[in-house]
Amino acid sequence: MNLESILGSVAILGGVGMTFGALIALANAKMRVEEDPRLDELSDLLPGANCGACGFAGCRAFAEAVIKGETPPATCTVMSAEEREDVADYLGVDAGAANRRVARLLCAGGSDVAWRKADYVGIESCAAAVAVAGGGKGCAWGCVGFADCAVSCDFDAIIMSPFDLPVVDVDKCTACNDCVEACPLDLFALYPVDQHLFVQCRNLLDGGAAEEVCSVACTGCRRCVQDAEPGLIEVRQGLAIIDYEKIQLENPKAVERCPTGAIVWIDGQQFPSLSEAARGALSGAPNQPRGAVA
Repeated sequence: MNLESILGSVAILGGVGMTFGALIALANAKMRVEEDPRLDELSDLLPGANCGACGFAGCRAFAEAVIKGETPPATCTVMSAEEREDVADYLGVDAGAANRRVARLLCAGGSDVAWRKADYVGIESCAAAVAVAGGGKGCAWGCVGFADCAVSCDFDAIIMSPFDLPVVDVDKCTACNDCVEACPLDLFALYPVDQHLFVQCRNLLDGGAAEEVCSVACTGCRRCVQDAEPGLIEVRQGLAIIDYEKIQLENPKAVERCPTGAIVWIDGQQFPSLSEAARGALSGAPNQPRGAVA
């Protein structure tokens, strides 16, 4: 190839590059979206957790939504009330109100009440244990107790009880959803903090068979159905199911005759009997539960 051909090719490529560069610059000038100058300052006022509990993809996306008036500052559950007021004052808007949600564990079958049919020896992870015959627990639907949820929580809102049950600190919980995703048995769910009636069981067996492996299992006895408001609770496949849209009473009678205590009325902490000494414990609970079946 002679010099003239090389120079011609370079000129053509250079011309194409310049043309596309000019087109890109023109498109950028025409399509550029001006960023609100308040965005950076507002982002600095936010916690920077990027947990997604507000429903947006990170704190900056939340800041954009607040500036546009699409959501109130109160939607951020990580900020304190004072911090939300600071954001509201900065923007000159009302902090608003949000129905705060918290994570609830749909199981009460700790090692003191749930029978263990075998000892699991392996990686101390719920996901790993579930993959090996449910981790040796008699109730294959119950909490395994290896704290995947607590490990996943960036806000230190979950600690393990002496009986290998995760306990959610309602004051620290931001409803970030990490524990929900971490639990291999789908035992965590997010509920409004002012929702109090729960069935702490995901029983897969019928009647007495469930109680034989866990003394706090729902047996599907239907007493809660009889005592609750019409249509509030029904039993499906041996498990009581609550229709939360129909809860109207302050303290429904549905919990009073439950023979196992599977259905409960929760105010504040889910397992309030946890002692201060137990808050740092990750294990050490006895393996033989009360009422265990040999």
